[in-house]
Amino acid sequence: MNEPTVTRRPRVVVVGGGVSGLSAAWHIARRRHDLDVQVFEGGPQVGGILRVSELDGVPLDHGAESMLATRPEAVRLVRDVGLGDDLVNPTKAKPSVLMDGALQEFPPGLMMGVPTDLKSLAASGVLSAEALARIPLDYVLPRTSIGEDVSLGGYIAARLGDQVVDRLVAPLIMGVYADDPYAVSMSSATPALMEAARRESSLLSAARRVRKVPTGPVFAGIRGGVGRLPGSLACSLQTAGAIVHTSAMVRGLRRTNSGWSIDVVRGEQITSEHADAVIVATPAPAAARLLQAYVPLAAEYLRRIETVSVAVVAMLYRASDLPGGDLPPGSGYLVPPSQGRPVKAATFSSHKWDWVQEAAGREGLVAVRASLGHARDHEVLQRTDAELIDLAASDLGFVLRLGRARPVASRVTRWGGALPRYEVGYRDRVESIDAAVGQVPALALCGSAYEGVGIASCVARATSAADHICDHLTSDGQWIS
Repeated sequence: MNEPTVTRRPRVVVVGGGVSGLSAAWHIARRRHDLDVQVFEGGPQVGGILRVSELDGVPLDHGAESMLATRPEAVRLVRDVGLGDDLVNPTKAKPSVLMDGALQEFPPGLMMGVPTDLKSLAASGVLSAEALARIPLDYVLPRTSIGEDVSLGGYIAARLGDQVVDRLVAPLIMGVYADDPYAVSMSSATPALMEAARRESSLLSAARRVRKVPTGPVFAGIRGGVGRLPGSLACSLQTAGAIVHTSAMVRGLRRTNSGWSIDVVRGEQITSEHADAVIVATPAPAAARLLQAYVPLAAEYLRRIETVSVAVVAMLYRASDLPGGDLPPGSGYLVPPSQGRPVKAATFSSHKWDWVQEAAGREGLVAVRASLGHARDHEVLQRTDAELIDLAASDLGFVLRLGRARPVASRVTRWGGALPRYEVGYRDRVESIDAAVGQVPALALCGSAYEGVGIASCVARATSAADHICDHLTSDGQWIS
């Protein structure tokens, strides 16, 4: 009597359990029920830089606390994994910018710092009279050459003046990329604006063409913290039959006749796992190490991607200790580099999110987060946690005129090498990486190093990687080019 044939389902392994890796796995698990999906995360928990925990009973995100609501990818994912009822939008509180020791409301109508409403800009008082008078020259200046790519800060300065870059563009770029706008690629940071600038001789006209006035909120969050998303994703994956491994570090990939062999380290144990297809969803340095043997050109370009480290200091103040019983009005403030302050941005979480205000207010507390560190300020992160807390609290105390008020609870989260530097020519580098990886069967990449650091961008890239695998991997494990 013949033994029954056991058919093995083709296996897709995702290396990296951040939001990119989990999103890629989720998309495959939903689209292809005939595939075995497994995620290997080297750390003790999934999520990467998306994490939330309580500080004295108040849930606060360690990393990103919001996502773009004007793009569908992230919001749709939140709904897909059962958190739709907890989607929330920020309050109406507005951000400020620090100018000469005082907070001024950040002007509306900006396209990544490029003004589209000159009347509102003039009324804000953020720019000097001379800088305001310089801006309209953009309409009559000769066209500025862009080529394949150009420095975002350099291009805007040439069209609108240095002060626009320092006081409007730089605070936003620092908040998103923790980098100097003069070092940031225009094609990577603002691709739509760059394409419009190629067609228009005026940058102001290009910005007006591109900027779409939102009909609803621009950002969204999750009640209880955006850091809830990875855990919900992992649970949904397990329900769908996928397996999520933590404390399982992938240290090597090897091509085989039937796919890939993956070396996985768990404690002191090393095992080899088979995969018919692999998605690498790690930061660029780790991806470079994994791809060195079989995609050396991609690995070389990945190694050239520099990264930026940042720290987030979360603090709780007793409301009764604050002048007037609260922080100043607004959702927080941004800091131009010219101001020379150690804190590059602060978010008044209790003002920005109703759910934070409710949680902190029950205890008579006010929550605030401060960001430190950027591409040109490595030294600040060499301090101990206690020193960083003292530095952040002292800086906030000076800027916000908090008097003797000090935080009653605090927490430091360090993100070493968390942000890729989107330098001039970055998109060409990514295209070269994708071209090299595209020559290798059953392999795809995703993560923040490719098409954007925001959650929506990461989810979009992860979905593309997942679709690539789903479109070419057959039910019997064959790769069809």
